[in-house]
Amino acid sequence: MYAIIETGGKQFRVSPGDVIQVERLDADPASQIEIGQVLAIHDDEKIQVGTPLVTNAQVVAEIEDHLRGKKIIVFKMKRRKGLHRRQGHRQELTKLRIVDFIIDGKSLTGAAASETEGVEAESAE
Repeated sequence: MYAIIETGGKQFRVSPGDVIQVERLDADPASQIEIGQVLAIHDDEKIQVGTPLVTNAQVVAEIEDHLRGKKIIVFKMKRRKGLHRRQGHRQELTKLRIVDFIIDGKSLTGAAASETEGVEAESAE
């Protein structure tokens, strides 16, 4: 089971339990967010591809941490002109853990597990 989402102008292929780093999001650590920019969802039986987005689909993720990426050096030079410019940049990032996929208000990962637990508990009695 996987989904393709878009956030921060980039696309990511995610599965439940994956940890990804995206551009900084305005939310507190340990909070959950819902990403509505879902381009495709594959749920082991069928694949739903949006045009451009899958309607009524969301990916629920938990924010683990805010951090900064590796420093990169931007260097510009024009030969024979004495022009040298050096500048550094560190991108602000957010670390996300993918929790669940939701289509039309129904969970694709958590609902199946909770339904089977209830059936097992009833049959044991």
